[in-house]
Amino acid sequence: NTDVVRPLARPRSPRAGLQQRRPDGAARSTGDSRTAVEMRRGEVAGQEGWSATPERPTESTGVMDIEDGSKSPLAVDAEPSEQRKVATLEYSAPWVAGAWLLAWVINNIGVNILNKSAFQFVDFPYPYALSAVHMLCNYLGAEVYYAVKKSAPQRKVLSPEQYKTILGFSVLFAANIAIGNASLKYVSVTFNQVMRSLVPGMVMIMGGLLLNKTYSTQQKLSLIPVCFGVMLACKGEMHFSTLGFFVTCFCVALAASKTVVSSLVMTGEMKMQPLDLLCKMCPLAFVEILTLSLLSGELSSIWSRWDEITQSWAIPVVVMSGFSSFSLNITNFYANKMTSPLTLSVCANAKQVMMIVIATVIFKTPINWVNGIGIFIVLAGGARYSQVSYNESQRGKLPVSK
Repeated sequence: NTDVVRPLARPRSPRAGLQQRRPDGAARSTGDSRTAVEMRRGEVAGQEGWSATPERPTESTGVMDIEDGSKSPLAVDAEPSEQRKVATLEYSAPWVAGAWLLAWVINNIGVNILNKSAFQFVDFPYPYALSAVHMLCNYLGAEVYYAVKKSAPQRKVLSPEQYKTILGFSVLFAANIAIGNASLKYVSVTFNQVMRSLVPGMVMIMGGLLLNKTYSTQQKLSLIPVCFGVMLACKGEMHFSTLGFFVTCFCVALAASKTVVSSLVMTGEMKMQPLDLLCKMCPLAFVEILTLSLLSGELSSIWSRWDEITQSWAIPVVVMSGFSSFSLNITNFYANKMTSPLTLSVCANAKQVMMIVIATVIFKTPINWVNGIGIFIVLAGGARYSQVSYNESQRGKLPVSK
């Protein structure tokens, strides 16, 4: 059994305190009020009144699934078995964890509603410019967080080769955010959310082809009703154009690709913290998306309509959307830190239901009874997939290399 608690190395400095052995093999420091235990993934902490809270990968990809919230098969496989997690003793009152979860749900819904409102209600049809604002707000927010939060995770010093990896990932990340926002310009929020339910299936396919992963029969079967539900949801009166359909399909493919690649960036040799990754990647993504906005003619159009835009609610809505995207990253970070994967999966499914209902009411999305049945099947299939993935992660049946 590899799921054991291993002792920390003896401190070199006498000020760090003497190490005492506990019956379970963990090391305890008598000279420091903070105690750390080194745990492998899957270790159930909390013996003899100790409450160890390991740093978990964030939902789906860990960092910055800021506009999708999809449930990824790679989420439970973000840490290789040989990588140990360091857990620190930390107590959080239930109401604090609940408050972070609620804030995460509200921000997740809010970002999508604000993005669609910018396109539909305040006449700001510039998805690339909106995405550039998101990147700028995330970078500024992350820098402020590091300046204010003294206990923030330490930033990682990267080698030139690792910076090249970050540059490549920033292109994929920028494309995912830009195309995702462009999708909301052409289709309804409801259709966008339904189509994004296909992301786990795409991740499963890419994980098998690119990372040589295998998945259980139960996981594969649980995605069949999701695909069937998407077909029903797309049939009939649900509003979307042909261009919007293909843009959304491209968005799903990019989201799955980002999930696969980010699982490599945040683990293994680089193993970067989410907020550190934001600081390093968002400036690059900002320049890339701004260039795309310039080449597409968005910036010239904004400049020609500047007086009209400044006299409307466009600027406040866009800025609120940008800072909500960063707030979503912060709430996602703390919600993952203070709760379990099961809790997040349940909340993710509840969030998706609420988002579809709210968006249908606000944007008056036409839905017939066939669409309604399809949406219900998609949500039920997504919930079933989350349950299967969680149960298998608890039994140690994670995707493994062939």
